[in-house]
Amino acid sequence: MRTLILAALASATALPALAQEVNVYSHRQPELLQPLIDAFTAQTGITVNVAFVDKGMVERLKAEGDRSPADLVMTVDVARLGEVKDAGVTQAVTDEALSVVPEWLRDADNQWFGLTTRARIVYASKDRVADGDVTTYEDLADPKWKGRICTRSFTNDYNVALTAAYLAHHGPEATKTWLEGLKANLAKKPEGGDRDQVKSIWAGECDISLGNTYYMGAMLKDDEQKQWAESVRIVFPTFEGGGTHVNVSGVAMTAAAPNKEAAQQLMDFLVSDEAQAIYAETNNEFPVSDHVKRSELVASWGDFTADSTPLSEISALRPEALKLIEEVNFDG
Repeated sequence: MRTLILAALASATALPALAQEVNVYSHRQPELLQPLIDAFTAQTGITVNVAFVDKGMVERLKAEGDRSPADLVMTVDVARLGEVKDAGVTQAVTDEALSVVPEWLRDADNQWFGLTTRARIVYASKDRVADGDVTTYEDLADPKWKGRICTRSFTNDYNVALTAAYLAHHGPEATKTWLEGLKANLAKKPEGGDRDQVKSIWAGECDISLGNTYYMGAMLKDDEQKQWAESVRIVFPTFEGGGTHVNVSGVAMTAAAPNKEAAQQLMDFLVSDEAQAIYAETNNEFPVSDHVKRSELVASWGDFTADSTPLSEISALRPEALKLIEEVNFDG
């Protein structure tokens, strides 16, 4: 009888096991992450909740403080990774699995880690630009391109990062001169996004533009934009004495992280061979892991040598780069 009573009490007071979950604030559209999330949940049973936070992420995390439900932040640019770190809303993560990320693609203090890379390349008209006409970023300021270049706003994060990388290689005076020369070569005032510049090349409004590699994959999947993509080829320019500028999508653990252990598992998964392969196929980006091949489409764009300037250094130079962009009134 005593045994039965104890068993009944144990049954009555037992609490149901809580399902594990990870909460993510993302600058990237949730549908782009869904294949990764599905694979992670299938492997671990952990639920991942993604909130798309396009603007004001730092302000939101600071306002929430220790009560924030967010465990991880996922971003699409080193600038935003730098912003969350500088705001003090992330924490350092030391984990053996994350060592697969090269040192130059992660924060020196382990506050953020790159997950994929994309190159900042030149889209060149197949009809009006010969092979070898542009080989370096420095070339873009050459007067031979006067009236032939299109670009989105240079205060956009991608172009600020490129300018910061130029600054790391050449210093402020040379960078300002380069910006002035590039501005003088514009066919029209900066506007739109990277794909809009390729449309302008297709329409004959300019001959070359700056853009991220993955937009080629996106355009080829779109019935209207496919003809734009087929009118250009990808050129991987380099810095003189360096390589091709790359940026990252990345992840950081928040300072609050209420589900820290599960969040760590997700971070580890995101740099695994399985996840890196999904990234490569789904988003037309380059894996950070040397163990994983590029997708067939991405590989068809050609090989290049990535510039190895640490992205943490580039992130730190962003304020100075933006100041120079504004000094020359690039978008004006």
